[in-house]
Amino acid sequence: MAEAQNPFADPLRFERRVPECAIVIFGANGDLTKRKLLPALYQLAADRRLPASFAIVGTSRTAMDDETFRAKMRPEVQRFLESGNFDDELWTHFAANLHYVAGDMNDPALYQAIRDKLAQIGQRNVLFYLSTQPSYYSIAADQLGAAGLGESAPGAWRRIVVEKPFGHDLASAGALNARLHAAFPEEEIYRIDHYLGKETVQNILAFRFGNGIFEPLWNRRYVNNIQITAAEAIGVEGRGAYYQEAGALRDMIQNHLLQVLATVAMEPTAVFEPHAVRDERAKLLRSIKIMRPSEVAQFAVAGQYHGFREELGVDPAAQTDTFAAVTFYVDNWRWAGVPFFIRTGKKLPKRSTDIAIQFNSAPLSLFGSADGELSRRPNLLILRIQPEEGISLRFFSKHPGSGMHLRPVSMDFKYGASFGGRSPSAYETLLVDAMVGDATLYTRQDMVEASWKVVEPILENWQSQKFHFPNYEPGTWGPVEADKLLARTNHQWRNS
Repeated sequence: MAEAQNPFADPLRFERRVPECAIVIFGANGDLTKRKLLPALYQLAADRRLPASFAIVGTSRTAMDDETFRAKMRPEVQRFLESGNFDDELWTHFAANLHYVAGDMNDPALYQAIRDKLAQIGQRNVLFYLSTQPSYYSIAADQLGAAGLGESAPGAWRRIVVEKPFGHDLASAGALNARLHAAFPEEEIYRIDHYLGKETVQNILAFRFGNGIFEPLWNRRYVNNIQITAAEAIGVEGRGAYYQEAGALRDMIQNHLLQVLATVAMEPTAVFEPHAVRDERAKLLRSIKIMRPSEVAQFAVAGQYHGFREELGVDPAAQTDTFAAVTFYVDNWRWAGVPFFIRTGKKLPKRSTDIAIQFNSAPLSLFGSADGELSRRPNLLILRIQPEEGISLRFFSKHPGSGMHLRPVSMDFKYGASFGGRSPSAYETLLVDAMVGDATLYTRQDMVEASWKVVEPILENWQSQKFHFPNYEPGTWGPVEADKLLARTNHQWRNS
């Protein structure tokens, strides 16, 4: 049997060259394309990661020719390029391989036009990217299947990338999977979650399994609780109509934060290869205790900031959650009894996403004067995902001077300071992985369905009751009930 390859041990992981291929972007006139996809692809070209013949075919309903599309995308790429190093000469070469096909996604003629364009540019390896409204995902899958565009020729490949949200609930996620499988095999379906492409989230695996000092402590014997926070200082920013149908629980916890939880809590793999890593993440998601309807009020809190109902496109009586806090428990030997506190919300005091692992307090304090401080401020390991990626470890040290007085101090690791240079964006990483066929950082069908099973009892409970919204002011850490949620088990949120 061939030895499994370890993608994380590959020193050229971020230097691997993309094979000869084309990417077809549905929704090429939309926000995601101009803000994330094209800037990421341009940066990959600037880093010489793309072959000279790499082609991009954009498609949407807006009538444009190739030159108009190129002219329209140039200022957008220049504006949203994270490195800020826009080069006119490079753009000329990049834009020469930028094509456009106009059409309606419901119209079979569009897919014939895409087939003709791919034949014209001579590309057999094709990555289809669904950067559209979720309601079009099934339509695109059906039409791609009917046109035979999902079928790979010998020695070539056809793959499809699907943006979130993947379904609106468990039933719709299952229906979408069925439609996708009619056109593409599961191994060629890449369900993207840009959180998994972030450096700190990837580094969780290296941090745990590459260092002998931490993994022995990564269990219920030493860990008191784990908190995952994804806070945004902004509101819905003109996306009120979309957000009204989603809410914080669906928009963040069901996909991003449960995937982060699974990465933090998963078991070690025998080998680090895509199937093994995803198997362990899926196993962890299936181990999360499913709440009974009677338990939802005890373990989950919904919130809505004052002013949400006045946002453009929002119903004045909207029951949408713009804040959600949930306590999860994992029913396995490693984590039995350890609470995982997850919260996310809009209009909070600051933009911050991090994972805080709180360790048990010392069993016996030898320093009476510091006893209160030791219990109030336990050892913390903080993995910062954004805005400044890094890792911080908080512990106690003797304060200089006579006597044994302790104070908390931190050891900090920051990506920028330690490595210098620019880290690839999440979309750069994930686009390369999809084009080289590495699905490690993508979610699988069973993982999507397992995460929906976890949140569905909460969604059903919240939909069956009327909340007294709004219940928190912008600039605060959510409703007071979120603090009470942790107080029931003698815990409190880390807000610093």
